[in-house]
Amino acid sequence: MSRTVFLINGPNLNLLGKREPEIYGIETLEDVTARCTALAQDAGLALEAMQSNHEGAIIDMIHRARNEAAAIIINPGAFTHTSIAILDALNAYDGLVFEVHISNVHKREPFRHHSYVSARADGMLAGFGVQGYELALRRAISLLG
Repeated sequence: MSRTVFLINGPNLNLLGKREPEIYGIETLEDVTARCTALAQDAGLALEAMQSNHEGAIIDMIHRARNEAAAIIINPGAFTHTSIAILDALNAYDGLVFEVHISNVHKREPFRHHSYVSARADGMLAGFGVQGYELALRRAISLLG
């Protein structure tokens, strides 16, 4: 069994720490990735992170996970609410899937309340800030043993 976790981030998350800090905070995606990498390594896992503003690149990464990853932690950004294609890719993946949202999407605009990804996710965290990534990774570590 693979001992790798894929950390996948969708559109605009490359601007984390710069875009709307009152909603998303001041930590960067690089900060998040560094903390998650260290946590994974301490648990004997590898972490591979990617961010893309392109739906197809995210789908390609999910397809890679079928053979290379035991778990996916995904913050699909706005694709959460629009991408049946990402849901279909996740449905073709047999490992663990955890969905992360930095803000509490249920306290925001009504269009953000629906997630296609949640239909496949084994767990979902929203509103825990960037700490949600580490909480999802801790859960994956617990289940992967």
